[in-house]
Amino acid sequence: MFREIESKRLIIKNFAPSWFAAVMGTGILSLTAYMYSSYITFLLYVSKVLFYLNVILFIVLLIPWILRWILYRKDALGDLFHPVTSNFYPTFSVGMLVLASDFIVVGKMILPALILWFCGAIITIFFALFILFHMFKGEHVEIHHINPAWFIPPVGLIVIPIPGSILVNNLSGILHELAIILNIFGWGTGFFLYIVLLVICVYRFILHTPLQNILAPTIWINLGPIGAGTVSLFGLMGSTNMISVKEPFLFFGVLFWSFGIWWLIMAIAMTIYYIRRLSLPYAMSWWAFTFPLGAYVAATHKVSSFLGFKIIDYFGILLFCLLFSLWLVTSFFTIKNAFSGQLFK
Repeated sequence: MFREIESKRLIIKNFAPSWFAAVMGTGILSLTAYMYSSYITFLLYVSKVLFYLNVILFIVLLIPWILRWILYRKDALGDLFHPVTSNFYPTFSVGMLVLASDFIVVGKMILPALILWFCGAIITIFFALFILFHMFKGEHVEIHHINPAWFIPPVGLIVIPIPGSILVNNLSGILHELAIILNIFGWGTGFFLYIVLLVICVYRFILHTPLQNILAPTIWINLGPIGAGTVSLFGLMGSTNMISVKEPFLFFGVLFWSFGIWWLIMAIAMTIYYIRRLSLPYAMSWWAFTFPLGAYVAATHKVSSFLGFKIIDYFGILLFCLLFSLWLVTSFFTIKNAFSGQLFK
């Protein structure tokens, strides 16, 4: 085990910020398995196994993540100030938010969900501010740095209301008010940041060379803000009494979800293009195949329930099967490359 690693300390030194994307991907798979267990009963047990696995995974990954900041702060800061790798840092806090949702929906445990949600929300907001602030004030960003991983900070903000909309009813007084503000701030800021960055990213796609092959899977990240944004909007409308007429907002969620169909087709087409014409070597970016698609699967289920269209749920089940397949393949190659030491070189 790890025979090819010169030193075991390199595991910590080269521990990529993107590792917590595995927590995001496993967490959303657990949630969507729970959602579709009404169709396939066996998925209920799958969701619970994935939930406990995700808790263990988060704890295991947390150790080298913290140690890297203590022992190799220069390397950790180098990634934080880089215009590409910095955007993977929020996977840590978004992983906390997804895990909070797991605790609520699958684990039926509110207290750990509250702790994870509050900590995850604060850290996500910090990253969303710091990463973009550093880009705004610097001259180090070039057009080839632009890629859909830039959507991760906005996705993190948009995910805040997903567990937050449920937890808000378990709080009272000023904490209840703070939770409502955090949920509204998360969706509003995340949504508009996504729209702005989407324009920049499409500009790069059209007028610059194709993404580097190890970043090609990030094309799927476009589904993240769309899927999470739809689920969050439905959650916000269900948890607030401030808005009496909610149907227009819910229908906007349906329109937002429909935009994801175009991105889904484009992501599949571009992935096939890379496989056939260029190359698609394994990298931690492969986890971009999982959470964004999973968020869109969850949104598909929400839209189906709102419209009462079974055909949309059947479409969601088909996407869930694709999600499960991609999670299995990505997990296999991640474990294989971790144990061989390739991920820590």
